[in-house]
Amino acid sequence: MTTASPTSRPPRADGVRNRRLLLSAAADAFAEHGTDVSIAEIAQRAGIGKGTVFRHFTTKEDLLAAIMCEMVDGLVAVGVGLSDAEDPAQALLAFMTAGVELLAKDRAFCEVVGRPSLHHPDVRAGLERLCDVAERLTDRARRQKAIRPDVTGTDIVLLLGGVHQTAAPLLGAEPQLWRRYLGLVFDGIRSDLTQPLPHPAPRELRFTETTPDPSE
Repeated sequence: MTTASPTSRPPRADGVRNRRLLLSAAADAFAEHGTDVSIAEIAQRAGIGKGTVFRHFTTKEDLLAAIMCEMVDGLVAVGVGLSDAEDPAQALLAFMTAGVELLAKDRAFCEVVGRPSLHHPDVRAGLERLCDVAERLTDRARRQKAIRPDVTGTDIVLLLGGVHQTAAPLLGAEPQLWRRYLGLVFDGIRSDLTQPLPHPAPRELRFTETTPDPSE
């Protein structure tokens, strides 16, 4: 007969509850105010003390990463669910629609994915999973000649932020405007023109905080 070690004990019910309250409150606060929201406000929303927050997450970046990973994994799950769809072009469009809709609804997700200032390894790993499922969907559409042959999954992930940013200045007055620009972008992806794109696709998502010199 073996005895479970202290480290293998299941978490206490109140700890699980506090973590769930914390993640829910943090998700709402980040969505409304972006990544600059304070831990104090999150704790107040959750009805717990700041010390409890830091018992679950050592830093604010760790908390934000946990929220972002849940969102990214949700979008990955959407992509996986579409990977066997009968119409690969419509599956890719559905995936892009889900991605841009998430960006339009969640300010923090937009800040991290569209213009990332957070370089947490868990978030980067999540973005890699997102690119993988996007490539799977894109490859199916390419092989059936439903989209341009030079479009990649990384292109698709980057275009999610591009579509959102195009509509962002007017989203307050027209919250569904992004659908117009997604339609325009997707029409370009489906183009049967054979003229190659003027620049190769990026090999991977390597975000930087600096703007490269265009003369280089």
